Amino acid sequence: MAFTSGNSAGPMADINVTPLVDVMLVLLIIFMITAPIMAHRIQIDLPQKSLQPPDPIEPPPPVSLSIKQTGDLYWNDQPMIKQALEPQLRIEASKEPQPEIRIDAEQHTAYETVAEVLATAKNVGITKLAFENMPSGF
Repeated sequence: MAFTSGNSAGPMADINVTPLVDVMLVLLIIFMITAPIMAHRIQIDLPQKSLQPPDPIEPPPPVSLSIKQTGDLYWNDQPMIKQALEPQLRIEASKEPQPEIRIDAEQHTAYETVAEVLATAKNVGITKLAFENMPSGF
């Protein structure tokens, strides 16, 4: 706070630097604490350049899984019972690399049927799923 002497009639227009000094001291302490942490090195094993590039792996053909309005399933256009879906998906999930499972549900297929198929695929470990011709309101 600035005080004036009795000689001048107006207030002093000096800047109070005390808050600025306080902020600078706090920043100095923060930087002193974090500087040693930033200087710590982390060891990372980076991949090395190979003279022999790996052979490209041909992806397997995708599998088409159609779900009709009645709840019937078709595996690559072949009828399939619901009980056979999980074992068939397990076989596909065990392949390396996994084929893409393309799900095609008809316009008025019940949501519960599609949700059951998706849950079964997730539970057996299918990671590549795609949707084909899905209606916009589904």
